[in-house]
Amino acid sequence: MADNEMKIKAEAVPALGKKKKEKVHLKPNLHNKTVRPTTADKVFQILVDVFMVFILVVIVIPVWSTITLSFRPNTYIGTYLEGMFLAPWDWSIDAYKALLGNDGFALAFFNSMKILVGGVICALFLTIPMAYVMSVKTLPGRKILSVIVIIPYVFNVGMIPAYLLVTSIGLQNHLAAVFLPGAISTYNLIIMRQFFDGIPGELKESARIDGCSEIQVLIKIILPLSKAIVMTIGLYYGVSFWNNFFNAMLYISDNYLYPLPILLRNILMASGMNEFVEVNAFGNAPVQAIKAASVFLSAIPMVIAYPFIQKYFTKGTLLGSVKG
Repeated sequence: MADNEMKIKAEAVPALGKKKKEKVHLKPNLHNKTVRPTTADKVFQILVDVFMVFILVVIVIPVWSTITLSFRPNTYIGTYLEGMFLAPWDWSIDAYKALLGNDGFALAFFNSMKILVGGVICALFLTIPMAYVMSVKTLPGRKILSVIVIIPYVFNVGMIPAYLLVTSIGLQNHLAAVFLPGAISTYNLIIMRQFFDGIPGELKESARIDGCSEIQVLIKIILPLSKAIVMTIGLYYGVSFWNNFFNAMLYISDNYLYPLPILLRNILMASGMNEFVEVNAFGNAPVQAIKAASVFLSAIPMVIAYPFIQKYFTKGTLLGSVKG
């Protein structure tokens, strides 16, 4: 019996060694296998590159023309196209001096900053708890609440009922009237709720077992994991409130409360800037340069804020929208 066992082991050992050699031999073939792009793939990539270059040109040309127009001196004589290639040493900052030195522009800029900061804080303060509540799967009436939230998104209430509501609660000629009617966006709410749905429920359950209330679960567990979506939704709200023109035009009639979009509209729509020239509001700066400079200055805050939020932007949007 002992001799037979020795023979079986001797036969089994080479067989195992052979199998090991075969496995080692197969691995390099898998790693060396490369997929070469076909002709169709190369043509498609070229078309995509050409299309992206076209989009870049379409975006860059208006921006560059606005910048050069804002620096155009009052003594400039030439066509619009020639002004786009005006040498930097021939630029003039008279338009920016006139705008930044004007009390009306500074006041409008400050009003817009108050709307931006107050609106983002208010919107996140309302959106985050509501999105968390809607993400609780054991919530009674969760489906009914979702339908109630979606109905205003599909069927707009209209301008007249909204105006009557805002004026009836005394928000007319208040900066809160610009951002409070849109403090909760259904689109942003749904994205944030989907993000909260993707957080493992075991984390919430473990916090509840440790004695945390729902508010503590939201503050100590959910929010530290939701920095990406909070920054993304905050950017959405910030851009919306900063560029909000219609609500300001509808609810604000006091000149001292005008935000930047209203002042920008007045500058762009002014016929020859007569109302500003009468009071010497912007000095002797060229009219077209003042218009271009006002457009450029109004976009600077969002341009500055975006690079700091960009790393959260893609992650927050994808994680909040992929899960259905």
